[in-house]
Amino acid sequence: MIRSGSAVPVLLSTHFDEPSTLRKEDVSFADRETGREVGMATAAMTRTRGEGNEASLRWGSWLMAAAALGFIGYAVIFFVRNFTDSFLELGIGQSEVSVGKDQIVQFSPSLYHYIGHLHIAVSGFIAATGLAVLFLVAFGVRRGHSWAWVGAVAAPVLGLAVALPAHYPNHFDTLGHLGLIYLATVIFVVGALLAGKAILAQRA
Repeated sequence: MIRSGSAVPVLLSTHFDEPSTLRKEDVSFADRETGREVGMATAAMTRTRGEGNEASLRWGSWLMAAAALGFIGYAVIFFVRNFTDSFLELGIGQSEVSVGKDQIVQFSPSLYHYIGHLHIAVSGFIAATGLAVLFLVAFGVRRGHSWAWVGAVAAPVLGLAVALPAHYPNHFDTLGHLGLIYLATVIFVVGALLAGKAILAQRA
């Protein structure tokens, strides 16, 4: 009887202890599964966010590069017109300047050459700015370098800040003259915002 009686607590203890052990294992297993699912969800969100940033950086870089090519193209037009009968800048005509190439030459050949040299110099600086921006975008911004983004944005902003104000009081702000610049600037700003946002997100 003593053996039988002593076995009862053992059996009861075993009977009631087993479920407790199983519950701990179940909880541990559930925790591992939950942790794995959370980790996978976090990885998926991180991957999706990274893909979104990469797309923004790619599109932003392309738009900035397209605008830079637009600046270079405008400079080429500026340069070529200096050696044609048009002489004056694109979009500038009799309504803005009362004399043309022939009248300027007749009035003062030296003045004609002086204006021509200004045309050539300005077109060269516009093209140089566009080329610098293009290289900064291709080899810096596209790779997510913030310093390249700052340089690519600062160069044309400085140029436009100096050049544009003088157009308005003298009524040289015609759509034919500044239309291409406005278009390139809008494209550039959109691209810079996209690329800048992606670069900041990468650094966060």
